[in-house]
Amino acid sequence: MNRNIIFIGMMGCGKTTISLELSKVLPEYKYVDIDNEIEKSTQKKISEIFLRHGESFFRMLETEKIRQFCKNKTNQIISAGGGAFENQENRENMSDSGTVIYLKASAQEIYNRIKNETHRPLLRKDFSVEKINEIMQKREKNYKLADITIDTTGKTPQNIVEEILGVINV
Repeated sequence: MNRNIIFIGMMGCGKTTISLELSKVLPEYKYVDIDNEIEKSTQKKISEIFLRHGESFFRMLETEKIRQFCKNKTNQIISAGGGAFENQENRENMSDSGTVIYLKASAQEIYNRIKNETHRPLLRKDFSVEKINEIMQKREKNYKLADITIDTTGKTPQNIVEEILGVINV
């Protein structure tokens, strides 16, 4: 039985891409995207939840899903939302459930990756490298509590997956 592998980090740092790539290499692991699970259960897009109900309602749904999926402590690759690790209960549930990996990227790299996306609710206003950097600085103290940090800046998904496989025990 292998403990869960849980990815945290800013939007655009590669959580979804890396989770999917890693699940191809580790087929015995089930891929779980917390945002996708919220969308399935509410039948609403994350951006719609933010718009209609606000961020605090979304964060409550996020915590419920993290609690639900972290109860199973084995064979899952979990991609958590960018702000999920800000919540202490989420941090505890994720840390108790498996190895937490912080995927880190520069603000400029994140901007370049997501500048054409329209579904990022926190970036609807003032979308800029400076805004991304501001959010990153606010979250960094909690992101640093992860078990492992991997910088994804300028790396291919394959390079990142190889690096992860080199530092985790599976």
